[in-house]
Amino acid sequence: MRSIAIFLLISGGGLGARAALPAQEPPAAQEPVKPSPPPVPETEQVQEPQPSPPQPVTQVSVAGSMEPAQVKELLHRVWLAEYRVNDLLTDLHPERWKLSPEADEDFNKLLEKLRNEMAALEQWRSQFENRVESAYLGFETYASLGAVLPELDSMARRISKNENSSLAAQYTQAGSQMFELQQALHPYLSLLLRVPDELLVATQNNLAKCQTDLGFAMRPSVEPATPMKNVLPRFKGRPRRPRAHPNASKAGSEGAAGDKPKP
Repeated sequence: MRSIAIFLLISGGGLGARAALPAQEPPAAQEPVKPSPPPVPETEQVQEPQPSPPQPVTQVSVAGSMEPAQVKELLHRVWLAEYRVNDLLTDLHPERWKLSPEADEDFNKLLEKLRNEMAALEQWRSQFENRVESAYLGFETYASLGAVLPELDSMARRISKNENSSLAAQYTQAGSQMFELQQALHPYLSLLLRVPDELLVATQNNLAKCQTDLGFAMRPSVEPATPMKNVLPRFKGRPRRPRAHPNASKAGSEGAAGDKPKP
């Protein structure tokens, strides 16, 4: 019994000692370490290309090219030459000349023709001045200048012979000025006529090339010609009657006449 009590006393003391020990807290649960994300590569910022500033247009000089203002200035000089000629015509005094009736009539015709040519020149010049891009009006103006020149030369020779050489020289000078203006107008007029002609030739060449290319492109799709059998044609028209022999018709008529009924 004593040994049992001692055992119980020792056991109880051990238990009490164990109970007296402070309770230890359980270790806190550690959170799992997350792997760090991989570094994001830096993207290069691509900037939109900025439109380059417009380059100055290089003017390509074409033979005969003129600005409308330059053409109008040239036509104004033609008008001044016309005014000079019309002013010179007022200084004529053919009634003082000693001319025969035939020569006087011939001079009057020359004077009237020159005035008509000058009026026609002014008509075409004014229209061309309003439409300097018209090749037709430019041609008529150029031709009218050419029509006035021989008349001025004839007038200068008549005046030099019948009046004085000083006035004749003024007519000659006016004619030379008009000739120079005509030659200055020629390159521009040639350009007006050349551009439509070159456009027409280019159009014709392009059309011929298109036709050739189309023919080569369609050649594989075109089926070859199929030979046909030689067959005897059948005519389904109205059958022709055999032509009667002329002797047979004559014999038939005589037989019909001979077979008269007996009385």
